Amino acid sequence: MTERTVHHGRNIKRIREIQGIKQEALALELGEDWNQKKISLLEGKEEVDPELLEQVAKALKVPVDTIKKFDEQAAINIISNTFQDFKDHAIANANQCTFNPLDKLMEVLEENKKLYERMLKDKDMMIEHLEKLLQEKK
Repeated sequence: MTERTVHHGRNIKRIREIQGIKQEALALELGEDWNQKKISLLEGKEEVDPELLEQVAKALKVPVDTIKKFDEQAAINIISNTFQDFKDHAIANANQCTFNPLDKLMEVLEENKKLYERMLKDKDMMIEHLEKLLQEKK
């Protein structure tokens, strides 16, 4: 089995994108000597030194290991396998259901909606924070 090469910069970019954070916003979080171009260069680096990796993780509000071990394909595989397992299980046990599968689906959708709303609220708070930082710089 070959060991997967970790690309810190690409992982930083994907985590930033998942969170809906622009390069400029990340640059603001990292400090005065950062700008969009430096973030772009950082995201192109295969390996980022540990001290900087820790600063970036803190700015993205994730553990350093999340950046070091992020594997988008693995996440996709987990999601699709979980869905396939759920689907197979539902088909195999359709005649033995003690609950309404549609009710269960609606519960899951409601939970996802709440999660999405929390993420939107976090994004709004981040934007508000960044706007305050911009005002302080003026």
